[in-house]
Amino acid sequence: MSVLKANCPTCGASIEFTAGSTIVLVCPYCRSAVARTDRGLEDLGKVAEIADSESPLKLGLKGTYKDTHFELTGRAQNRHELGGYWDEWYATFSNGWVGWLAEAQGRFYLTFYQPLPAGVALPTFDGLQLGQTIPEIPSPTPLMVQERGHGTAVAADGEIPYRLTPGEQFAYADLAGKNNAFATIDYSMDPPWVFVGAQVTLAEIGLGDAKPVQREARTVSATGMGCPNCGGPLSLTAPDKAERVTCPNCNSLLDVNKGKLTYLKALNPPPEQPDFVAPIGAEGVFPGDVKFKIIGAVVRSVTIDGIKYYWHEYLLYNPMVGFRWLVHSDNHWNFVEPVNAAEVEPLGTTVNYNGNTFKIFQDAPAVVEYVKGEFYWRVEQGETVRAVDYVAAPLMLSQEISQNEINWSVGTYMTNDEIEKIFGISGLPRPWGIAPNQPFTGRFYYTWGALPLLLLIVVAIFSIPLTGLTKTVMSQDVVLPPMANATTEQIVTSQPFDLKGNQNVRVTAGAQVDNSWASLDVDLVNEQSGAIAEEINIPIEYYSGVDDGESWSEGDKSTDATLSSVPAGKYTLHVHGTWEKWQTQIPVSVKVEQGVNRGVNFCCAFLVLLIMPILGLFRKMSFESGRWKESMFSSSGASSSDSSDDSEE
Repeated sequence: MSVLKANCPTCGASIEFTAGSTIVLVCPYCRSAVARTDRGLEDLGKVAEIADSESPLKLGLKGTYKDTHFELTGRAQNRHELGGYWDEWYATFSNGWVGWLAEAQGRFYLTFYQPLPAGVALPTFDGLQLGQTIPEIPSPTPLMVQERGHGTAVAADGEIPYRLTPGEQFAYADLAGKNNAFATIDYSMDPPWVFVGAQVTLAEIGLGDAKPVQREARTVSATGMGCPNCGGPLSLTAPDKAERVTCPNCNSLLDVNKGKLTYLKALNPPPEQPDFVAPIGAEGVFPGDVKFKIIGAVVRSVTIDGIKYYWHEYLLYNPMVGFRWLVHSDNHWNFVEPVNAAEVEPLGTTVNYNGNTFKIFQDAPAVVEYVKGEFYWRVEQGETVRAVDYVAAPLMLSQEISQNEINWSVGTYMTNDEIEKIFGISGLPRPWGIAPNQPFTGRFYYTWGALPLLLLIVVAIFSIPLTGLTKTVMSQDVVLPPMANATTEQIVTSQPFDLKGNQNVRVTAGAQVDNSWASLDVDLVNEQSGAIAEEINIPIEYYSGVDDGESWSEGDKSTDATLSSVPAGKYTLHVHGTWEKWQTQIPVSVKVEQGVNRGVNFCCAFLVLLIMPILGLFRKMSFESGRWKESMFSSSGASSSDSSDDSEE
């Protein structure tokens, strides 16, 4: 690698351009931005010192991307038009690549210059629409506009591969695609330049061992960074990222400019003074085994049908992963993380994300009512965004739309016990009502409660071979001779048969009646003792005909009766009969069966065991009804709420 040595045109100090692609070098002695031109060196002016930061990155750090080594040789710090800073690290690769590693709110994006195909023109900055797909940019996945805005170059260090002018403003647009695809359009060029890449983790680019800079905790002095309104001391957790901070002494909202404070106004608390449950400065380990610190708190509200509803949001910070939120509403809690807007697929009143379908719950303007602590954007009382919430318990997918930005985040429901464990506290107030994404915890009653039903069915199936199939022990046709008169019954006796003990007995009798009736009294007689074991009455009638050209029939020529078990032994049937056409004989058939599977006990047990799953389903229906009655879209949501994910605590 060739090195160009020269003297700073401002202070005369020796400087070195180590990368051939370097255009501007910041003199480490006088902070002048020195540009390399074909005519020599040009002083572009002084650049500010890089703001104090806990960034894990630093100049000279070396990593690997796609098996190619790189080194961070430059750093530019830019200010967002709405407040906040982001860093762009210049990465020079061993194979000649030039890349940019952007660092914003704890997230990292590695991009490379992407020339556009010949004849392709990008939309103008003013013509960009949030959510618009830009097909002109070559990419494996479609890229959509997530943010458009203006930035200002405020500080730099090391070597920069473009002509950086201190204080210069520029327009840009950030685009997102699936699978962490990312791109930036730089409208400071004409035509605009495009940088395409992906959101990455430090581990993915060989910097997993990088640690955040450890700064000694300090309290701002009255003369340096004390409150300009009351002079009281305060401290900043993230001075390089903070844009707003409230004074805990006089309740003033202060503007932060690289750690220097400017008084803006006194905050007007809501009619009911907010009682923040979680204190500023509290620390805890959250899902993913990441330790966060609460650095700010916000009271926000929505107004629905003339009623204002409040909730609290706590800003969490970790220098390695950035910012997260802890939302507290009606004493319910949610841990909220940002998501890639391109991964969300809107489908009318539902959206798909990460394999889940979320149903719309609320769409209303969310207003900042009160703030406390420090924030990475220029928060203001009265600040309003459109907030749309979608639910798939235990998750809530939220979209916030402002004039120049779309942000999506996903909240995971957390119980009071989990929050108390995270912060090592106890006695949090119990939640009331049902939260939009609160999971139903009674799933046990209709899932595990259904297991006894399944077991009953299995036992019934396997008990059939054990108890035996239905067995015919006697079947015989007999004839009752004509009756002497209409009231004198006739009697016939069946052939003898054997019955086993502990098995039920079914007796079936039939008579050849046609548009008439017969009444049969059947006695089950023990041959050894001569005693009647059971007496059974079997009435038979059958009628049929044609009415208005349509055939009809009623009754049956055969019927049966089932007896409980009788003692084992040899038995006969004595059949006593009377019938309507008594002057003629009547053929009668009799049959005796044992081991008849009637299923009465099974049905009774099934109905008893069904009680718990049914009660569980009623509880779930009541729970879902309580959830969706609070929704602005209750009619559409309630009809499909049963498909939401269930989970158990």
